[in-house]
Amino acid sequence: MNPTKEKRRKARIQGGWASHSVNIKSDRDKPKAAVQPAWLGKNIDLCHSEKYVYEMPTEDLHSKAKVTTIEKTGVYDISLEPSGVSRLRLFTNFIDQKECQEIHDQLLQELPWRQKTEQRNNDVYQQPRLTAWYGEHPYSYSVYKHESNTKWPILLEQLRERLEENTGMHFNSVLANLYRDGHDLIPWHSDNEEALGPSPTIASLTFGDCRIFELRKNPPADKAKAGDYSLCDIIKIPLDAGTLLIMEGATQDDWEHRIPREYHDRGPRINLTFRVIYPEERKMF
Repeated sequence: MNPTKEKRRKARIQGGWASHSVNIKSDRDKPKAAVQPAWLGKNIDLCHSEKYVYEMPTEDLHSKAKVTTIEKTGVYDISLEPSGVSRLRLFTNFIDQKECQEIHDQLLQELPWRQKTEQRNNDVYQQPRLTAWYGEHPYSYSVYKHESNTKWPILLEQLRERLEENTGMHFNSVLANLYRDGHDLIPWHSDNEEALGPSPTIASLTFGDCRIFELRKNPPADKAKAGDYSLCDIIKIPLDAGTLLIMEGATQDDWEHRIPREYHDRGPRINLTFRVIYPEERKMF
């Protein structure tokens, strides 16, 4: 057979995608340049960044869940409901990569990591992650209560000061999570406890291996009662070392979030979630 004809025949069999697949590379394969946080100057809404605005799907378009991936530094308004705007702020190089490994190793060694016990549907089992807590006031969620712990390690104090210097916000507590490998996880939940006050702002810093952070839009009341989340919009955010993610506005009212289990090889990941906890006498809003 003519060599030219044989080449064309193989191309038809393999499909047009075959000749291009070797050249496809995602943006995450490219080396990241070290940049200053986009919100320096404390006027963070003025940064030149990607902006995603949630669009309410029509009935015809809502035949399946919409999945969006966010990877670039920016301010993202992900929904607008009567409760208000749900907003994310993502800064992919908040901590320089050269510092990240040293910070990760120090936190891994210094924090008093504990594995707590969960109870759900009369079943008792251990949380699939380790935690540590520091804060001026007690904090309760699910079936747990963290007592006040004001003896912050120097490194956590320094990271809090860096956050406050760059954001203009004040945080009086931090919940640290250690995901030992890809099998560790945190299930769907919202940080909407009374102690956090209305429309809480939560700032999350990541060190160690990358994990996918997911948000899920709360369904209408009738579907939520039936446990039907099949049509809920999903947002996925790869959180690399040094990334800062801030959730604010109505995000805890209208969305849930999680770190799902992964079945690839994943190294340890430490996540620090800075927040404001109000004392008992101020919990009535």
